[in-house]
Amino acid sequence: MANYLLTYYGGGMPETQEEQAQVMKAWTDWFGVLGDKLVDGGNPTAASKAISPDGSVMDPTQAPSGYSIIKADDLDSAVQLAQGCPVKLGGANILVSEIFNVM
Repeated sequence: MANYLLTYYGGGMPETQEEQAQVMKAWTDWFGVLGDKLVDGGNPTAASKAISPDGSVMDPTQAPSGYSIIKADDLDSAVQLAQGCPVKLGGANILVSEIFNVM
């Protein structure tokens, strides 16, 4: 099994306490479905900067809004698991990337 980084782009935060409770329940439910395939539940991200190869710093054209890390047998399985991610309910897109150990 490999680890997969789920990078979230876009979406919005819940506006009311009721919406927040629903979102938190959806995350808890999804984590329960993942079980031991959940490596790191992740977090939302905040301010971002991009660094180019020459060292110049700029505002990114598209910054991630959050991440999670899961385990799966292969990329297709990871994509299937990511389909249940509640971040989609807020309108976010998910990029699924295999993480491989080199060190």
